[in-house]
Amino acid sequence: MKILKKIAGRILDGVTQVISVVLDVIINIIDAIVTLINSIGKGLLGFLTTGGCLLFFLFTGPLGLFLLANPLVLLGIMFFVIFPILGTKFVSFLKYVKYMVTEYLFDCASYLMYDKDKRYNSFSEYGKRYKKAEEARKRKEQQERQAQQQREWEERFRQWYEYQQAQRNAGYGGYWDYGGYGQGQRSYNGGQSYINPEIEFKNKYERCCDILGVSYDADKYQIKLAYRKKAKEYHPDVNKSPDATKMFQQISDAYEFLNEDNIARYQRLIRKN
Repeated sequence: MKILKKIAGRILDGVTQVISVVLDVIINIIDAIVTLINSIGKGLLGFLTTGGCLLFFLFTGPLGLFLLANPLVLLGIMFFVIFPILGTKFVSFLKYVKYMVTEYLFDCASYLMYDKDKRYNSFSEYGKRYKKAEEARKRKEQQERQAQQQREWEERFRQWYEYQQAQRNAGYGGYWDYGGYGQGQRSYNGGQSYINPEIEFKNKYERCCDILGVSYDADKYQIKLAYRKKAKEYHPDVNKSPDATKMFQQISDAYEFLNEDNIARYQRLIRKN
């Protein structure tokens, strides 16, 4: 009896490995197609936006009206807009199914081969575990991105302050260029320019506050509350508008930037000026 169970377990383990490979191939193919369609769509959008007034008059003229009235053209536009969104969701769903099914079957195989108890008794419990693992992975990635951004800002501020101090110590004069894009930019006789990161930081901080709809002097609790409200409103699973995913990402990025360290840095810069 034990021998038959072990044989059945090995067969089930082999079948599960085949299922895992097949699902991986399907996921990779669909993911590649979604990436390709998304790239083509972005390329077409970039081409159209660079056309400016010429394309505006083209599409508002007789030819444009004819094209927009053509069902095939409308279907093509809808395809490039909707397919990447649905394709991304489908890939996520397939990954979820793959984990749920294969983990369950591998556990069954282990039970037959080694008499190991199954961790869970239903597919849904494996699905919950997958979701928890995905949430943990996303939190870790967010923390890593946040830490990387903080290191980059710290390095920029360090280089700027060290350069200012070196120029003061050397008694080396320069001038400030307050015109156009170079506002807050310092130029020296060597011809090299250094942009004050304080200006860019303050602008980005205030843009993030505007996205979340909080005042510039909001504390971390007000920012967290505003983030939860906005994230709930624009979450792609709840909000079905075409720009919901993009807006949700902007909200997440804004909240990520408005951390305690950056709140404190912004307040220091405001007091300094």
